[in-house]
Amino acid sequence: MKQLLALIAVCAAVVAVAAEVPPGTDAEMRARTKPVGELCKSGEACGQTSAAASGGQARTGEEIYKQFCSACHATGVAGAPIHGNAEQWAPRIAKGKDALFQSLIHGLNAMPPKGTCMNCSDEELHAALDYMIKS
Repeated sequence: MKQLLALIAVCAAVVAVAAEVPPGTDAEMRARTKPVGELCKSGEACGQTSAAASGGQARTGEEIYKQFCSACHATGVAGAPIHGNAEQWAPRIAKGKDALFQSLIHGLNAMPPKGTCMNCSDEELHAALDYMIKS
């Protein structure tokens, strides 16, 4: 009798769990549970999907600046040169655009690599750099 009661309890638990699974086709369930991102190792091209993600066109330098750079470069957080402040940018620009780009890619002092824009292409990062140093 104890075994029968245990079997009934197990069956009831299975039915209760099954009732909690949301309805939908296999494809719908896969779409709901797909990963929100991917992990890429240095040197892999899997993070270079920004153009496809934005409708097939690269984002502008101004768009990248507003989304990723302005948090620090609008106010000078942790010594970041302020966007539009020629005096602060002059010694950095004097090092050359290639040196600035390397600082952008690898990070410098408190600035993280790529200014936190991990899905930015090199083209988009160049555009953001151009936008910041032209102002």
